[in-house]
Amino acid sequence: MKTIDHFFKGQKQLAVLIDPDKLSPEQLELVARKSQKAGVDFLFVGGSLLTSDSLFHCVKTLKENSDIPVILFPGNTYQIARNADAMLFLSLISGRNPDMLIGMHVLAAPYIRLAGLETIPTGYMLIDSGKPTAVTYMSNSFPIPNDKKDIAACTAMAGEMLGLKLIYMDAGSGASQTVPEEMIGFVKQSIEVPLIVGGGIRTKEKMKSILEAGADIAVVGNRFEEEPELIFEFAEVVKGF
Repeated sequence: MKTIDHFFKGQKQLAVLIDPDKLSPEQLELVARKSQKAGVDFLFVGGSLLTSDSLFHCVKTLKENSDIPVILFPGNTYQIARNADAMLFLSLISGRNPDMLIGMHVLAAPYIRLAGLETIPTGYMLIDSGKPTAVTYMSNSFPIPNDKKDIAACTAMAGEMLGLKLIYMDAGSGASQTVPEEMIGFVKQSIEVPLIVGGGIRTKEKMKSILEAGADIAVVGNRFEEEPELIFEFAEVVKGF
């Protein structure tokens, strides 16, 4: 079964986002084992900026300690690891930076093909979180204002019409505010492909409200880096749907 098929289960799912720069091999092993035991659906790996050459070894450690699909969530063209199960082939459709829409994809395409990686075309939408984030700075693009649900919905629709298989709404790592539930619901009603939502999800109550609003997949990263044990509590919420 292709990795992309896992996204179309028709049920709520949880993804753990892992930044290779932030976790030691021992911490990676711990997160992988806890995620496996909790029933996490995906392990996303990547970051806006990686400063160490640890991506391949990060993926290797995760795969050695779980059978959860390990999916690259690349911040740039250098974040390619042939031992991953697949990669989100992100097009930053919320911005107007041509490099993030297609430019970097052209540079990465031959390396991805040589690596034999499954690519999942994904429309990536940055949503204003109340403060600048690493991804807005590194992508050199403005996020969609968090009170403009119509712009978000039309952007998502356009992405789907272009053939993108997933829509990913992100407030950014360390966001002070999550993507508003009203916007999530409005976007979900406008598309048929799975909707991923991440950024700033720090409590299981907030994650539940985001899933109830219409997100198919919730992505949590920083919170689990601080307290890996919370993976079990968040996973239980997802299983309740």
